[in-house]
Amino acid sequence: MKKSFLLLAFIFALGSVSLPQTPPPDPQLEGIWEGYDGEWGHVSRQLIELANVIPADKYGWRPAPGVRSISEVFMHIAIAYFYLLSVTGPKMPADITSDEMEETVKSKPEVIAYLKRSLEAVKTARAQLKPGDLERKVKIQGKTVDVDGIDLRIIIHANEHMGQLVAYARMNGIVPPWSQPPTPAAKK
Repeated sequence: MKKSFLLLAFIFALGSVSLPQTPPPDPQLEGIWEGYDGEWGHVSRQLIELANVIPADKYGWRPAPGVRSISEVFMHIAIAYFYLLSVTGPKMPADITSDEMEETVKSKPEVIAYLKRSLEAVKTARAQLKPGDLERKVKIQGKTVDVDGIDLRIIIHANEHMGQLVAYARMNGIVPPWSQPPTPAAKK
């Protein structure tokens, strides 16, 4: 009886103690380590943030002749996602007519619109998967692979080109938003 009373007294005492509050999660890290969907959300946000921060007059910039320009990298990403998704089931959008769109769609608003659509298409396709869909076999470039392998390729591809675009941005004096030093107001 004494032990139960002491335990109850201890519990009530804890209720009156003010415990330190857990700080809110860093929005830049939101989604990281939370599986495919969390990682996909994170890299998608970074791609959009980077696309928005690069000035329109830099979209034609390329580091050397014969290398993709900034707009061409973003369009390559978008077209690749629509293509890879089409291998797993969703239809290729009617307005994606060829790979040559990498070179013909150049305006910042158009490029960002295609990029956003492609990122959302991946998110939507993942959300619609049913049990067993990831193991379903599909054919791509003469190989038989499972849908999970295609999804893995999609997220690796996003991060591969993210690195390329960060390098392009920095070569143009542009700091990615998530690398910006905190403002004095944000430090408080």
